[in-house]
Amino acid sequence: MLSTVTVILQEPVAVFELGVLAEIFGVDRSDDGVPAFDFRVCTEAPGKQLSSGNGTSILTHLPLSAAHDADLVTLISSPIGRPPSDAVMQTVRDVHDQGAQLLSVCTGVFALAYSGILDGRRVATHWRHAPQLAADHPSIIVDADLLYHQDGPIVSSAGTAAGIDACLHLIRTAYGPAVANRIARRMVVPAHRRGDQRQFVDAPVSLAPDHGLQNVIDWIDSHLADPLTTSDLARVAGVSPRTLVRRFSNEIGSTPHGWLTQRRIARAQELLELNQSSIEAVAASTGFGSAPLLRQHFRRLIGITPTEFRRQFAAEP
Repeated sequence: MLSTVTVILQEPVAVFELGVLAEIFGVDRSDDGVPAFDFRVCTEAPGKQLSSGNGTSILTHLPLSAAHDADLVTLISSPIGRPPSDAVMQTVRDVHDQGAQLLSVCTGVFALAYSGILDGRRVATHWRHAPQLAADHPSIIVDADLLYHQDGPIVSSAGTAAGIDACLHLIRTAYGPAVANRIARRMVVPAHRRGDQRQFVDAPVSLAPDHGLQNVIDWIDSHLADPLTTSDLARVAGVSPRTLVRRFSNEIGSTPHGWLTQRRIARAQELLELNQSSIEAVAASTGFGSAPLLRQHFRRLIGITPTEFRRQFAAEP
């Protein structure tokens, strides 16, 4: 069963992630049929103010020994590129050997990695930190596409909201979907997102207003419903198609067609969230032309179908 949950804090403390765990496991919802958890927050320096790095600090009086009899031990923020303290690593090893489940949220997975308990396991983490985790710990299988993943007694998750999904997954496994759904309803979050659902990452572009490609980027966004070719985009940019392909690759890291498809998918997500148009209408207004083609590209880039995305993220009608 999942009854005692302990968080191990390290500096800098990720306040949001701590809040996620406190909201899910530290709030008494027994009046709603949810089991009451013994929720503990501990550190190797009890009584010391731990900085969050944003002008606030956290104080807890429980030592690391509070984790020794926990059913679930969680790690949130963790130093990147250097191991945690010997005390934290030994505590992680001890609770793992004792049979506890472990949960990492975002960069908390680095502490698990340095402790040596992830060798040969598949893990999830925030897409931004996945390359470094893989480089620093080549014996670990790092999958940047996952929201969360369970490998035996270890559950790892990507950043921020993915930690909510991982916690609800653990509660669903221990107590069934009804309990997980009650907590999700109280928190006003989706009751269930699959762990293999991809992290929704927009393709970022930071261009100065007078950048040479900015007019093409803006033009694409205003013509997403039109049938467009690389030659069409090259004419807007005033260069040859070959030059445009080279500039997109060097300056944006994508092909013109790849960027166009990403922008179309991003617009489709916006329309699906509004919950006002049919899938066929969304496909037409984003330049895909047909629902099957939209589904094909949507599943490839997002990992789920447009219908599944709408079910999870659309506003109430």
